[in-house]
Amino acid sequence: MPRRRSNLGYRTRGAEAVRRVIANQTEEERASANERNRQRMAQTRAEETAERRAARLEDARLRAQRSRSAAADLLRSQQNERDRLRVTHKHYEIKHIRNVQRILRERFCHHSPHGNLFGVQVQYKHLIELLKRTALHGESNSVLIIGPRGSGKTMLINHALKELMEVEDMSENVLQVHLNGLLQINDKIALKEITRQLNLENVVGDKVFGSFAENLSFILEALKKGDRTSSCPVIFILDEFDLFAHHRNQTLLYNLFDVSQSAQTPITVIGLTCRLDILELLEKRVKSRFSHRQIYLMNSFGFPQYLKIFKEQLSLPAEFPDRLFAEKWNENVQCLSEDRNVLEVLQKHFNVGKNLRSLHMLLLLALSHVTTSHPFITAADLMEANQLCSMDSKANIVHEFQKFVQRKAHSVYNFEKPVVMKAFEHLQQLELIRPMERTSVNTQREYQLMKLLLDNTQIMNALQKYPNCPTDVRQWATSSLSWL
Repeated sequence: MPRRRSNLGYRTRGAEAVRRVIANQTEEERASANERNRQRMAQTRAEETAERRAARLEDARLRAQRSRSAAADLLRSQQNERDRLRVTHKHYEIKHIRNVQRILRERFCHHSPHGNLFGVQVQYKHLIELLKRTALHGESNSVLIIGPRGSGKTMLINHALKELMEVEDMSENVLQVHLNGLLQINDKIALKEITRQLNLENVVGDKVFGSFAENLSFILEALKKGDRTSSCPVIFILDEFDLFAHHRNQTLLYNLFDVSQSAQTPITVIGLTCRLDILELLEKRVKSRFSHRQIYLMNSFGFPQYLKIFKEQLSLPAEFPDRLFAEKWNENVQCLSEDRNVLEVLQKHFNVGKNLRSLHMLLLLALSHVTTSHPFITAADLMEANQLCSMDSKANIVHEFQKFVQRKAHSVYNFEKPVVMKAFEHLQQLELIRPMERTSVNTQREYQLMKLLLDNTQIMNALQKYPNCPTDVRQWATSSLSWL
């Protein structure tokens, strides 16, 4: 019987085929799954990378913003610090400029007790010895200090009194009386002022002097009660001494000089005047009681010393708060003293007058230009100040009619006689005109012969400063005033 064919192999081969198909499908599916997984992972990584990048970018943006904010805060802090330093420096500069102006103005206006004396050392020595003999030894003296205006008479006496008061116990034992002929216009007013400055009002009490003679006798009695050893010395300073010589009978001068010659209260009478003929103004009885001591101040220094005075007056002292600023200021002063334009300005001032008052006025006007933005004086400031100093005051106040009455004018200004006389008197008050001779009682004012106090140059300068000056006025000035 034929053997039955077994299907085992067939099944096996089918199974293997199936397994192979399944394996192939599995591999494909696995590959597909792997591909999907890979793509998913790639997508995930891409998404994570994008998020990370976004986070990184956001973090970088935040860091940049924080950095910009910190930089802005730093810049703001630096700007605030610079502003604070600028304000501090500004206040510092303002303080220094104010100190400079205060120191120099006190010096130029003779208010500083530490000012220097120039060219009067011999006169100063003579005066201080005279004052010490009165203050220490009870000697009475009288002296006249004579010199032109601005020569330093007041500064000389102030320095001498300052040195005298620095002596131990001298300030309490020496009395000072300062009179001025411009203020004490008569002896009665002068005696009241002496009483006030000597503190004798408390002695008087409620008593009221009825006459000048009673007041004078009281003062003289008070001065004559003492003696040379026990009385306080009294120093009388009479500024504008020549005006006291115009007082009636020169009673005050006579009695002061008379006391200075007596052996009673030690007094020293110091007169300050610019009149060289002052002794000729004194009455014989007054002149006989005067010691005839005279101290002359004539400013005998030359231009090199004048230039030295210029530098010393404008320089800052060593005790100035800011040493560096003071050094720069003094270096600038030295440069000014070597500048050609400045030397020319100083030479003109020296030629016109050697007095220090005009020099101080020049420096004071130049100092007015000093500000925080312009901290140092320049040559231009001194040149401008020189123009202001040399300006003719009379030429500035000369005023003409707005329109001069022409020879063939169509109209003439008509004013009442009182108006014309008032205008004429105003010209006389301005010292543009003055009477030729002493006014007579019988002479009417409109017929007085007057003299013009202006020269041709002053009038021409005034006309040039008047832009709308009529032609007729200019012709009148050139023709009628050409002989002046």
